[in-house]
Amino acid sequence: MNTLLLSLSAIVFYIIASLSRSHLARKILPQSKTFLLSLGVFAGFLHAAALYSGIWLNAGISLSFFNSASLIAWIIVLLLLISLPYKPVENLVTILFPLAAFILALNSFLLIYQADASPHIHISANTPLGIKVHVLSSILAYSLLAIAALQAVLLAIQDHQLHKKRPIWVMKKLPPLQVMESLLFQMISMGFLLLSVSLLSGFLFLEDIFAQHLVHKTILSIIAWCTFALLLWGHWYYGWRGRTAIKWHLSGFFLLMLAYFGTKYVLEMLLNL
Repeated sequence: MNTLLLSLSAIVFYIIASLSRSHLARKILPQSKTFLLSLGVFAGFLHAAALYSGIWLNAGISLSFFNSASLIAWIIVLLLLISLPYKPVENLVTILFPLAAFILALNSFLLIYQADASPHIHISANTPLGIKVHVLSSILAYSLLAIAALQAVLLAIQDHQLHKKRPIWVMKKLPPLQVMESLLFQMISMGFLLLSVSLLSGFLFLEDIFAQHLVHKTILSIIAWCTFALLLWGHWYYGWRGRTAIKWHLSGFFLLMLAYFGTKYVLEMLLNL
């Protein structure tokens, strides 16, 4: 099936799934987790098919800037769908699904006009296992910590609204603060573990992790790792939570975002390396 058609179909299912959580849609569409999960699975499957046809080349997997963004968006959706039957994360759908649809639409548009035609990173059958572990753990770590960042933002809004004693309707649908914080630290812990694997495999298997074109990414990633390590240490030993935890996590994620997408954007889009 055509890549554009797959992308458009996935976008439609993403939008329907996100709109199904709206107040008006409740009179038309079912509100069960099963229905929401079904829509999400269809959208995720179509997104995966579009990704496969868009980034799988004869030479291997192309992980250029927008392909990487689309892949990370798909992994975030996948992680959300896995959590959906067991955890109260339905309202994350209203933010993450439209975001995935937007990134998929942008990537599809650029592929049509070949604006992103320079595949700077390839993973092929001949790529060493250590490099594959490094790339996979990096993408998974970023995806998990991105979901945690969104969770932290919702937690901050929820805390602010509760202090104002005027919670908006979206906040009323969120789980209690204690549950939100528990979910947040579970995701941060998993993301931190994967980030540790990514950095360790990078030091072990990359030829020169401090090469000129990688030094900014490496240093920012290490600082981000230290930020998350301090956050988890403070949470376990001193009970850091609430606004303190939110500030630390968003700071760490901002550094990680600069390390990955900031460096990648400068190298590929500005310097064309």
